[in-house]
Amino acid sequence: MTAAAHPNPPLKTVTIVGGGTAGWMAAALLSRLLLGAYTIRLIESEEIGTIGVGEATIPAIRTFNGLAGIDEFEMVRATQATFKLGIEFRNWRAPGHSYIHGFGKIGQDLYWLHCHQFWLKEAAHGRAKHFDHYALNTMAARMNRFAMPDPAHPNSPIADIDYAYHFDASLYARYLRVRAEKAGVERIEGRIVAANARASDGHLDHVVLADGRTVDGDLFLDCSGMRGLLIGEAMGVGYEDWSQWLLCDRALAVPSARGTGPLTPYTRSTAHGAGWQWRIPLQHRTGNGHVYASRFVSDDTAAAALLAHLDTPALGDPRPVRFRPGKRVRAWEKNVVALGLAGGFLEPLESTSIHLIQTGLLRLLALFPGRGFHAADIAEYNRQTDFEYRDVRDFIIAHYKVTQREDTPFWQYLRHMDVPDSLAERIELFRSSGRFFLHGKAELFREESWVQVLLGQGLAAQYDPMVDMVPDAQATAFLRDVEEVIAEVASGLPTHEAFIARHGQAPPLPA
Repeated sequence: MTAAAHPNPPLKTVTIVGGGTAGWMAAALLSRLLLGAYTIRLIESEEIGTIGVGEATIPAIRTFNGLAGIDEFEMVRATQATFKLGIEFRNWRAPGHSYIHGFGKIGQDLYWLHCHQFWLKEAAHGRAKHFDHYALNTMAARMNRFAMPDPAHPNSPIADIDYAYHFDASLYARYLRVRAEKAGVERIEGRIVAANARASDGHLDHVVLADGRTVDGDLFLDCSGMRGLLIGEAMGVGYEDWSQWLLCDRALAVPSARGTGPLTPYTRSTAHGAGWQWRIPLQHRTGNGHVYASRFVSDDTAAAALLAHLDTPALGDPRPVRFRPGKRVRAWEKNVVALGLAGGFLEPLESTSIHLIQTGLLRLLALFPGRGFHAADIAEYNRQTDFEYRDVRDFIIAHYKVTQREDTPFWQYLRHMDVPDSLAERIELFRSSGRFFLHGKAELFREESWVQVLLGQGLAAQYDPMVDMVPDAQATAFLRDVEEVIAEVASGLPTHEAFIARHGQAPPLPA
């Protein structure tokens, strides 16, 4: 007996519009997981450059690499990568102050109470050190040391190390392109000049290239960057602007020489008068950029500030990028799904740009359409995307809102601005009791991240009153033990340079 055909038969062709990190991440993952059942092709033009300034990632990138079948150390060598334990924030709380938002666990719990609750009580009595001393990732970062987690020692902090990468985004895209093309992805060189929809249902039918060729598809992935060639221009999906909370709307990016100092296993974010500057160490150079609000500082002044704060000589002129913080009203419209900058832009303060490409792809796989393109699937994709963008948005806004700075009009505005209710409620709960609760499983930043940022930014929080159930002497001894164990384990790790030399040293680039 012949089985009945599925009422929503599979589509056949996925057409990716745009290369860069988003396009080649999509091509590499889909070609790996769709097992040759679909035709996958990617259109890009050598005439059109990519932004390519995103070089820092968060730990979830390891999940993507694993699904794509990527060997970790091969990728590190191919992309001139270094390892990342977290982000150092300089001058955010106040000029001269520094803290690290580290990945991984903070200390350990006592009963059901988290380590930061005891720190809040002890710090109020002057019996605690800087909060960086109570997490292995932050202390190892301060010491320029690195190791991977060791599950063979589950009772040691080393089991809880978490890490990501700094890599050259253009080399990462090139690496993924090679893998994708070997897996059968067809790359089409050409500049798109038109995108034509079907009159019958409004779905995109094909795109037209400058030389007259047409390329069709069943499903189109818009990886065309902030232009949103398909999702915005062809499908007419609007954009939700968040510039009332996120004032920065421009960036300048410039590489600088590698330098001779320690190879730091963390990203550095240094606040300036009307924005902030990133520093990302790679094996062959350092990535730098200044993200700023153009209403408070001129482009020339922003460029001068960037160049004045480089650790090493610049390797070129600063490259400008203009953006509008926010997101598409819908990331999936009919048979077009926007990925990366085509779907929205959130400044790279917490290295989320590449992650949002990744989660968009994983959501697409979970809700992969058939030819019917069911409305329920599309609605669920858009709901989850909306939740994720708003969640990340709130975390970024918190860095600006929770501060003691009022030394410039930029910081005065931010410190006193109204914020989304979802963030205001979270801040007030933490202020009242040091408590934090996830609003959903899909939240990107967990409790440890919020705790480190809110405390690092200087939020005056009370501790959970349940801490007083623990005798003072026991609480003091507990926190001191955590501090001593963290220091001992961190100091015993290899240096970041030594780890890379052993496992991921890239060959010299051609002159």
